[in-house]
Amino acid sequence: MATDTKPAAKPNAAETTHKVALVTGASSGLGEEFARQLARLGYDVVLVARRKDRLEQLAAEIGDRTKIEVLEADLTDDAGLAAVQARLAKGDIDMLVNNAGFGTNGVFADLPVERELEEIDLNVRALTQLCHAALGPMRAKRSGTIINVGSTGSYQPVPYMATYAATKAYVLFFSEALHEEAKADGVTVTCLCPGYTRTEFHDVAGVNTSSRMLGRGWATAESVVKAALKAAKSGSAIAVPGTMNKVSANLGRISPRFMVRKVAGSMFKPKA
Repeated sequence: MATDTKPAAKPNAAETTHKVALVTGASSGLGEEFARQLARLGYDVVLVARRKDRLEQLAAEIGDRTKIEVLEADLTDDAGLAAVQARLAKGDIDMLVNNAGFGTNGVFADLPVERELEEIDLNVRALTQLCHAALGPMRAKRSGTIINVGSTGSYQPVPYMATYAATKAYVLFFSEALHEEAKADGVTVTCLCPGYTRTEFHDVAGVNTSSRMLGRGWATAESVVKAALKAAKSGSAIAVPGTMNKVSANLGRISPRFMVRKVAGSMFKPKA
């Protein structure tokens, strides 16, 4: 009896090759959630942060799904930043998530200026350099995604978080410009602008989260990251998760500037 000896079809390359994502600030909050969701989607993930113990714990939790690489680096340090740039230069990174950042809360003149400058270094300088390092290889292979984490604070000045809001305004405008430049080369750049999200951010910044004005509209890290990945997949330049956040972002553009400053200041003024 004749036997069908037709060779099995070769697996599709897209099915056998993992995409690779690099996530900064991956030791907690949105960065950790990005790593979890990307691993579930089948990405190999490079975890970047200062706290190696947390990265290793996360790697142990999600490493059964995909390949996880831990890269300990302080992005406010030249050596740490250079290490991440070198990793991006290898050319295998399909998605860069620039999530690392922090905020400070208080009267600017009373805050340590060294900490404010460190905030600018991390939120602006490091993000800019990592975008530059990623875009070269991505443009060469005509594919890739960059997600830069901004804030609803990107849309207005925020008294008592003056430096933070200014850095996030930079992230938004910079990301929009890169989006327009890079799309012709097959690269998507998306700025995620979340509102109040349940993470460690507010504790680190010293924000009074008991304020009545901050009592509503909190989002989960899971929902924010889902919105970001959906927006990036669709090729959107900006992702503002949540209806109220979309409304507040647009109100900041059309309301009188003195009113925007007053409302934002009342929300973030530290306790006496």
